[in-house]
Amino acid sequence: MECVFGLVGDGFSLIVEDASALQSIIVQKTSEDKIMKLDSHKLLGATGERGDRVQFTEFIQKNIHLYEYRNGIPLSTAAAANFTRNELAQALRKSPYFVNLIMAGFDKDAGPSLYYIDYIATLHKLEKGALGYCSNFILSTMDKHYQKGMSLEESLKLVDMCIKEIRTRHSAGHVVGLYTSRIYQAAKSCDTYINGF
Repeated sequence: MECVFGLVGDGFSLIVEDASALQSIIVQKTSEDKIMKLDSHKLLGATGERGDRVQFTEFIQKNIHLYEYRNGIPLSTAAAANFTRNELAQALRKSPYFVNLIMAGFDKDAGPSLYYIDYIATLHKLEKGALGYCSNFILSTMDKHYQKGMSLEESLKLVDMCIKEIRTRHSAGHVVGLYTSRIYQAAKSCDTYINGF
């Protein structure tokens, strides 16, 4: 049961992920970090096959660093999302990666943003989004309670409601309590790390 979701607030975007590593019905690990810090202002949350997820997110991270090293300027969040989408599209015709991604970032000129990229290289800019089985339950909660320009406190309340919904409605919801959820905030810096769910 993988779960990654995110939203855009007033001056920030955040990503929440479950920290579980499952194989069939076996819980192998409850401290898996599925969010890759791309640079100081961009995060990439991923779900999918473990090998593909790790290899692809590291590939994207290293290429974004390489671009900044070669050109002396970082990619914007939109440019990083389009680069990621292009890499998935090229791989789709050769050896596809079975990963679904949510990219969150903060740019000085454009502000916070959130992008959804699926395994067949579909790219959408969103205000809120979810991946994995949890999306069946929390998208309706987000539709009902999300408001544009939410403060960090309001956003964390919405995150709490979403986690509660997963624990209540999912068939493995009783197991969700074992997993720690991680919340990363991409605002002035990705160093802001909130843990406690």
